[in-house]
Amino acid sequence: MLKLKHVHHIAIIASDYQRSKAFYCEILGFMLLSEVYRAERDSWKGDLALNGDYVIELFSFPNVPARVSRPEACGLRHLAFGVEDVAAAISALNIDGVNCEPIRIDPLTGRRFTFFADPDDLPLELYEA
Repeated sequence: MLKLKHVHHIAIIASDYQRSKAFYCEILGFMLLSEVYRAERDSWKGDLALNGDYVIELFSFPNVPARVSRPEACGLRHLAFGVEDVAAAISALNIDGVNCEPIRIDPLTGRRFTFFADPDDLPLELYEA
């Protein structure tokens, strides 16, 4: 059996790198660890950390096609973040102009959760952990 240690990172391609970097850093609270412009690809790459842990590799590429996310398509469904209080997190996102779906209750765990989207409509979830 393969012995994976942990998830190393999640790669996200943004249609507007600066807008997505601001969303993930200024609104969601990620920290930009490093950033490089790759001229040969006309592409930015930023490494983002959450609470000191490297989590997201944020890319830009010219002329990227839109990804189908709704109706739900095969592939990565969404990215979920654990929070202490879903209602408080929704309030903080609303202040920054980010709309969230109504709070739902996970029927298996009884925990509250909601969904919202990044600037490219990538589904993101807040799950009360």
